Amino acid sequence: MSRRVLISGSVAYDTIMVFEGHFKDHILPDRVHMLNVAFLAPKLKREYGGCAANIAYNLGALGGHPVVLATIGRDGGDYLARLDALGIDVSQVRRLDEQYTAQAFITTDLSDNQIIAFHPGAMSDAHVVSAAAAQRAGEAAAFGIVAPNGRDAMLQHAREFVEAGVPYIFDPGQGLPMFDGAALRGFIETATAVTVNDYESSLLVERTGWSEAQIAERVQALIVTRGAEGSDVYQAGRMTRIAPTAIARAVDPTGCGDAYRGGLLYALSNGADWTDAARLGSVMGAIKIENQGAQNHRIDRDEVTRRFAQAYGHAPW
Repeated sequence: MSRRVLISGSVAYDTIMVFEGHFKDHILPDRVHMLNVAFLAPKLKREYGGCAANIAYNLGALGGHPVVLATIGRDGGDYLARLDALGIDVSQVRRLDEQYTAQAFITTDLSDNQIIAFHPGAMSDAHVVSAAAAQRAGEAAAFGIVAPNGRDAMLQHAREFVEAGVPYIFDPGQGLPMFDGAALRGFIETATAVTVNDYESSLLVERTGWSEAQIAERVQALIVTRGAEGSDVYQAGRMTRIAPTAIARAVDPTGCGDAYRGGLLYALSNGADWTDAARLGSVMGAIKIENQGAQNHRIDRDEVTRRFAQAYGHAPW
């Protein structure tokens, strides 16, 4: 059985509304300083999301052992029950009844433009969850990951991983703007690896003052995902380009990066090298992008094996 992976990150709801028009037809450029608009959105759906839950969904479906380090609010009982029913370890998730679960409210128009409001809710207090306690609660973890979460939680969990001797991946994602250059350099210098997309890589370089090569010198691996161009793995002074896995049809990119990280962590926790781990991440991202929502795709190991072998010439396990 796969060793445990401790996942620090958000558990959140995504409430998605569709405006059957175009924002540009209702927002006057010379009146944006006094904006007051309302959009009728007859279509609404609520999806399960949040980086930790998305990563755990993919890792668990592959047969891994994800342990979620996160907080939910008083409205998160159904989400917690769902994760538990999926076999995901939620023993370290804390429910804070005085707050709501983190949630994004997303309004999309017919041009795929989006207006998003995000309420962090219980996520802001995710530092009440202890990564050190999670490590003591079971067998030694193979890996940890610090994904977007409350700011204090990200700092605390990174520190606790180091103190407990748990190798961890720093995955700042949309949480990156919360940190200045000194804090980001601190994460990099204690992390085992760093994973970012190409935009986040540019921001990380700008804020730290370090190039991608200089960041890679300080970790075992720097992995930069580049959308349809695949991903780059920097390690031991060289860069390996991971070709993208073919997709039948791009439906929705939401959660694609988290699916990639789920595959990456499954491979690493089972002894794979960074290159094959990134390849499995690519396969998982491709499967996800063919489906709507972050946790609606079905993961079949035989299909994963077939697609991995087709893309990279050998089986993933």
